[in-house]
Amino acid sequence: MRSDVAIVGADRTAFGELYEREPLALIEEAFLNVSKNCGIYKEGGVSRKDLEGCFLSTYFLQQTNKIGSPDGFVSEKMGIHVPIQISRSFSSALSCAYDAIKSGKHNLVLVGGVEKMTDRLGKIRDDIMLLEDPSSYYAGATPETNHELMLREYVKKYGIQGEPLQSFNRTLAQIAVKNHRNATKNPKAQYQKEINVDSVLRARGRRYLGTFDFAPVSDGASAVLLASSKVASNYTDKPVYIVGLANATDFLSHQARKDRERFLATRLAMQDALKMAGVGKEQIGLLEVHDQSTFTEMISLEDLGFAEDGKGWTEIRGSLENNKPFYEIGGRPVYVNTNGGLKADGNPFGATGGAQFCEVFQQLRGEAGERQIKELKNGLVQEVEGFGIKADVTILGVE
Repeated sequence: MRSDVAIVGADRTAFGELYEREPLALIEEAFLNVSKNCGIYKEGGVSRKDLEGCFLSTYFLQQTNKIGSPDGFVSEKMGIHVPIQISRSFSSALSCAYDAIKSGKHNLVLVGGVEKMTDRLGKIRDDIMLLEDPSSYYAGATPETNHELMLREYVKKYGIQGEPLQSFNRTLAQIAVKNHRNATKNPKAQYQKEINVDSVLRARGRRYLGTFDFAPVSDGASAVLLASSKVASNYTDKPVYIVGLANATDFLSHQARKDRERFLATRLAMQDALKMAGVGKEQIGLLEVHDQSTFTEMISLEDLGFAEDGKGWTEIRGSLENNKPFYEIGGRPVYVNTNGGLKADGNPFGATGGAQFCEVFQQLRGEAGERQIKELKNGLVQEVEGFGIKADVTILGVE
């Protein structure tokens, strides 16, 4: 299905502990990378004066860099006076940009995301709890606690115990190994070193999840250029179209939700995104899912409808044990987090979704290098805010 809104450029900075880089330098680098990509179609690339609007995502610049008005900050530092809107997640910013183009208000806009989380490393975990249930915060829970509790709800509901429980734990460890292996082929990933299952298991101690099961704290920026279909050919001959997007929300308190072993918001968003796109799940070959933990990668496969409830880990176990670059589900390959996922690529909150879009964009255009998937027609980005409080699902495709 062809859409009226296309991505004509997408790029990002490297992710990592970038103490020496200022936020504006990061977002400028991401934008300049995108501009150069479009340069063969517009002499000198896309310039700032070409932009009709900017949609910026960031969670913590106010806390980490004392920037209370990121819109004014970007306007001043980049010398632009176009409308600038601020969102938390990249997918939310992209959704607003999509609506602006779809309505006819704009023809070319920048969607950017930036975060400098390591500048406040000692306090950032406390900040992250602001995005979750206040009762968890005051109970002294860490950002990782809810993942552990949600996993325990899953194990209890589906009666996983004894040898199957050991196999379940090992499967989650293999997800971490897979994502680190993928990241070795991604030159902009935060971690480009392989790990092994034994290291993941040892780091857990008596818990289900340990250090190697979680995405890191990261810095970085990402940028995507969106254009209306009538001007997209001015910037690229390989546009990637937004054919479906939707979001949904859930209760703030995890304990107040009916199904505490999964994210309802993802399920609702996926239903609406598929309906808008007019495609079936079997036509989507690449998923970039929001794996803040190894468990949430596995549960996302169920929530997005690619694996049966309670059996996601059994459906991917064989592929992981055989070190396949994809999950063989339902008799066909499904590639997941080919860039290393949040787990190894990095997780600078406001820029994270942008990196996911960059990966799907490059894959659909055949520009992913060693990571390239053959004969890919559609890809999907899932981004989650807070702990399942809001989920965005976006389906991208080519003609």
